Amino acid sequence: MTETTAAVSLDDALSMIDQNLSELQARELVSASEVADLLLDLRMLLTLSPTDVSAVEVAPLS
Repeated sequence: MTETTAAVSLDDALSMIDQNLSELQARELVSASEVADLLLDLRMLLTLSPTDVSAVEVAPLS
């Protein structure tokens, strides 16, 4: 069960990284608070169970 949880959370985290990297690469400056928010969202996804992950709504970087 732990391997499944890790795989689901890792896939979600990688998906979030991919989405945000494309947005961040187009910008010259990124605020520290935006980076902190992204890292906190990733940390949360990596520590949740698969049933909790589907309930998480992450706002895109603006």
